Amino acid sequence: MKEKLSQIKAEALKQIENSDALEKLNEIKINYLGKKGELTAVLKGMKDVAPEERPKIGQMVNDTREEIEKVLEQHIAQMEKALRDAKMKKEVIDVTLPGKKNNVGHKHPNTIALEEVERIFIGMGYEVVEGPEIEKDYYNFEALNIPKDHPARDEQDTFYVTEDIVLRTQTSPVQVREMEKGKLPVRMIAPGRVFRSDEVDATHSPSFHQIEGLVVDKNITFADLKGTLAEFAKELFGEETKVKFRPHHFPFTEPSAEVDVTCFKCGGSGCRFCKGSGWIEILGCGMVHPDVLRRCNIDPDEYSGFAFGVGLERIALLKYEIDDMRLLYENDSRFLKQF
Repeated sequence: MKEKLSQIKAEALKQIENSDALEKLNEIKINYLGKKGELTAVLKGMKDVAPEERPKIGQMVNDTREEIEKVLEQHIAQMEKALRDAKMKKEVIDVTLPGKKNNVGHKHPNTIALEEVERIFIGMGYEVVEGPEIEKDYYNFEALNIPKDHPARDEQDTFYVTEDIVLRTQTSPVQVREMEKGKLPVRMIAPGRVFRSDEVDATHSPSFHQIEGLVVDKNITFADLKGTLAEFAKELFGEETKVKFRPHHFPFTEPSAEVDVTCFKCGGSGCRFCKGSGWIEILGCGMVHPDVLRRCNIDPDEYSGFAFGVGLERIALLKYEIDDMRLLYENDSRFLKQF
C-alpha cells in the first residue's frame, strides 16, 4: 500500500510539472483527488487492510493528498498570474500616443432641408402624412384628373411595374388617399421619394424627393394659398423674401400657378445665381380641381382647397447654393462635411 501511494504521488507530481494549461491541472485534480480519483480508490480498499494498520495507512493517504494539493495550488496560482500578466501587457495603453479621432456622422443636406420645411408647416398646423412609393395607376393619375389618354402621362416618363401599378411620379396620390378618408378639414404635407425616367444630370435624377401640401376646408380661396406660401418663403429664405405667382397649368388644380421668390443672394437686383432676373422659381400650386374633390366624395360646392408641390432637392440646392444635384448622392465625405 505504501509503494502504491508513493507511485500515485510521483505520477501526479510529474503530470503537474508537465502541465501547460489550467484545464490540464483541473483534470489532474479530478483524476487524483476527486470522488472517483486514485486516492479515493485507495481509501475504499481499506477494508482489506488489517485493523491495526488502518490508522497508519489512512495517515499516509492524507499526507499524500495534502502534498499533491499543495503542489497543485502552487502551479495553479503561478499559471493564473502568468495569464493575468500576459493579458495586462496586451491591454496596456500608451498614453503618450496620439488619440484616435472618432468620426461621427451627421444629417444629410436633404434631411436638414426636409426638417426645416416640416417645422414651418407643423407650426402652421399641418400634419405630416406618408404613402406608398409603389402606387396604383388610379391614385397616381386618374384620381388627379389625368385620364389614360392625357398628354401629361407622357410628360411624367413613368416607371410601370404592371399596367395598373407604377412607381409614383409625385406624392400627390397621398393627398387623394387622405381626402378619401372623409375626415375634413384636411391640412397636410406629404414628403417622400418619387420616380421618373429622367437622364441623370445637374438638375435631374430618376429618383428624387417631393413635398406636396394640401388644404381642404370651407371657404378656402386663392388668397389663403398666396398667404401660406408667402409665409413659407419668408420662414425658409428670410423675412425680406417676396413671392410672385405666374399663371400655369396643372391637371389637378384650377386655377394653377408657378411661384417665384426674390433671389436671396442679391435681394432681387439680379446676379449669377438668379441668372440676372432677380427671381427664382421654387414650386407649383393651385386650387384643387372640382373633379378631384368629387372623386374623393367631397362636395366642391361646399368645400374648396389648395395644393402645392415643391422639390426637396431644389430647396436644398437653393438654400445651400449647390449647383449640381448629383453631389447630393455621390456620398463624397468632403462635400457632406460642409453641412
